[in-house]
Amino acid sequence: MENKAALDPTLVNEFVANAHGNAERVAALLEQEPTLINAAWDWGGGDWETALGAAAHMGRKDIAHYLLEKGARIDIFAAAMLGQVEIVQAILQAFPHARHLRGPHGISLLDHAKAGGEEASFIVKLLQTQEAI
Repeated sequence: MENKAALDPTLVNEFVANAHGNAERVAALLEQEPTLINAAWDWGGGDWETALGAAAHMGRKDIAHYLLEKGARIDIFAAAMLGQVEIVQAILQAFPHARHLRGPHGISLLDHAKAGGEEASFIVKLLQTQEAI
């Protein structure tokens, strides 16, 4: 395996920060440096966040879809926000405790689903039902 130089931390921070809501800047930065796609920023205290993670808790489906098309690795938080029922159900079936996981900034899986609006309403109901169990 080839050792590669680390990405510029300032660039990683800018990429992840803009993924909270600035689709045009995200696209420009990814065009400039394609290896940013799965880069993670450490906000401190183990609070790691990727651009997809940022888009997911903000409910930015446009940014999330763009990042996934460009090769971002999907996780349960993005899947929940995007209303990907089959993915969320499969993970919860294999790992029932995953419903209690927290994503970037300590944001719950349920809150990621709520950020997805109507498209994720079934996942919201699923998670609320499972929390009652």
